[in-house]
Amino acid sequence: MTGNAKFEHRDVALLAVTAVEAPVVMPSQRFDEQLAATLKRLRLPKGLLRRVAGVTERRWWDEGTTFDDAATQAAAKALAESGVDPGEVGLLVNTSVTRTHLEPSVASRIHDGLGLPSSALNFDITNACLGFVNGLTLAAQLIDAGQIRYAVIVAGEDPRPTQEATIRRLSLQDSSREDFLREFATLTLGAGAAAAVLGPASLHPGAHRVLGGVSRAATQHHALCVGGPDGMFTDPQGLLDGGLELVVDAWNEAEPRWNWNTADRFITHQVSTVHTTSIVDALGLDRRRVPATFPRWGNVGPASLPMTLAAEADSLSVGDRVVCMGVGSGLNTAMTEIVW
Repeated sequence: MTGNAKFEHRDVALLAVTAVEAPVVMPSQRFDEQLAATLKRLRLPKGLLRRVAGVTERRWWDEGTTFDDAATQAAAKALAESGVDPGEVGLLVNTSVTRTHLEPSVASRIHDGLGLPSSALNFDITNACLGFVNGLTLAAQLIDAGQIRYAVIVAGEDPRPTQEATIRRLSLQDSSREDFLREFATLTLGAGAAAAVLGPASLHPGAHRVLGGVSRAATQHHALCVGGPDGMFTDPQGLLDGGLELVVDAWNEAEPRWNWNTADRFITHQVSTVHTTSIVDALGLDRRRVPATFPRWGNVGPASLPMTLAAEADSLSVGDRVVCMGVGSGLNTAMTEIVW
């Protein structure tokens, strides 16, 4: 069977979405300086991160902050803004790609940091850059089913160790142009954290309704982007082509039902200039309605979409239709509509 998975929510609202920006600015120029000898040896120009990816800078955490500390901070901020008491939370989903060990779950540490009740489910969902949208969908379904009342979805990312390892590897005398191109995407990553709180719309009439959306898989492309603690290795052109085809197929099937072409804002997963421009052109979107945060934050993995939504929140008006859409390694895509 080929087609979209479809989901609609009856009584779910987004009560808060927050972001925590990492404090250490790491300009792309700094990476150029660290890789100057390699770029010269491989006859590659400086400034590729800025000119090709559009990433001028990204953020790192300072030495005293971990990614799960930041995720906990973002979640606490979201709970405070939503007015939901931590004791009422029935679900915590961590969607971070970053992790320092295989077990226990990252969610367990965040659950403890927030002081959530023992009755609150807590676990990790890892689905590359799409994890946060998947977490929202799962939480919304549990709220609609009456299994929980409130849910917290979090993501925190820290690419610094991976980027430092990548720079060391690319600085070796035997590194090649092919190595550089395969690992180029690693250098676009950035640190950051985000959180959202969902609850019943009927109990929060002024909140932002989560209506539903679609998802679609193209897992024949699962080898195009493979990441681990030591680095992220991609087939850039294959990833762009496969991801774009997947998004267009999902969009075209969904459009008769959702009429997303008329939406007021499109909050996309933040990757690069090429990625964003390709999606805008392929779907015929109004570029002015597609905000870009990757120039200053880089690709913050699953946190990038909710961080961008949080940054746009003050500019949205009541009744605005917001489409959240992303692609994650695997490949998978998901699109969700929120009415502000």
